[in-house]
Amino acid sequence: MESLVTTAIEIGVAALPLPGQERCGDLHMCTPFSNGVVVAALDGIGHGDEAASASRMAVAILEAHAEEPLIAAVRQCHEGLRSTRGVVMSIACFNVSHNLMTWLGLGNVEGVLLRSPCAPPPTKETLLLRSGVLGGHLPQLQVAVLPVSRGDTLIFATDGVSRSFSYEAARHQPPQKAAEDILARHCKATDDALVLVVRYLGNRA
Repeated sequence: MESLVTTAIEIGVAALPLPGQERCGDLHMCTPFSNGVVVAALDGIGHGDEAASASRMAVAILEAHAEEPLIAAVRQCHEGLRSTRGVVMSIACFNVSHNLMTWLGLGNVEGVLLRSPCAPPPTKETLLLRSGVLGGHLPQLQVAVLPVSRGDTLIFATDGVSRSFSYEAARHQPPQKAAEDILARHCKATDDALVLVVRYLGNRA
């Protein structure tokens, strides 16, 4: 998959379905809005057609509510998925006007923010994941807000990717190359798998 560029970010995505399945239940979204862009990695519960359908529905709902605060959009997604097997996800909203990133994680989609190689410590931030399933059990939601700078790199990886994956090389790689390398080296091959790598570019106007 080719790298995608908006005015605020560059992204790379690599995904594989569970061997033997045609459709992947792990999807990503990247939706610009008036002040920036929303990105997410979603994992439909299980695998196959039903997992893929739940993830596609979640993406459509989140895209329709991209202008809303993150918690409000996630709640809309939860209500819309009640008839499905459900989805877990991690999601981030980049506000270019203020150079801020708001993120939250529901389930087990790992999230790491790597600071630009020239940034002072701390060089890494890790997303706090809360137990729950969109369309099933929704816990009390709480976002974290972090300042971001040009060159910072966000990585989301679904649970089809080994939790021991190495991410440090991603600081220095183009996002698409980083996503492909992480997936190739750390895909478990026992579930759908997706890696989303986002490089923050800021306001280049």
